Amino acid sequence: MNIPLPPHLFVHHVLFYAPADASEADRAALLEGLHTLRGIPSLLLAHIGTPAATDRAVIERTYTYSWLCLFASAADEEHYQHHPLHDAFRHTYARYWEKVVIYDAVGPTV
Repeated sequence: MNIPLPPHLFVHHVLFYAPADASEADRAALLEGLHTLRGIPSLLLAHIGTPAATDRAVIERTYTYSWLCLFASAADEEHYQHHPLHDAFRHTYARYWEKVVIYDAVGPTV
């Protein structure tokens, strides 16, 4: 499937690592919080995932949730960063992770 992408596509990928002693309720709360972010209007696409069952040495599988978002531009991603829902997410749900790793990318390139 070849979907046309905006010329200034911005990809924001966040990996959330819950503490080793996090309960199922804690993980469910973090997932609930991620779902609230879908209400931010500048998102083109949002995907919440967990580690796949793939088994290769180069695959990072220790995270709890993956939050992958696509934006039409860096300006749209900046809007997301300052949106009240994003601020509320950080303030309300930060207690449910011990580490966050973020990968931002722009493109597509030819």
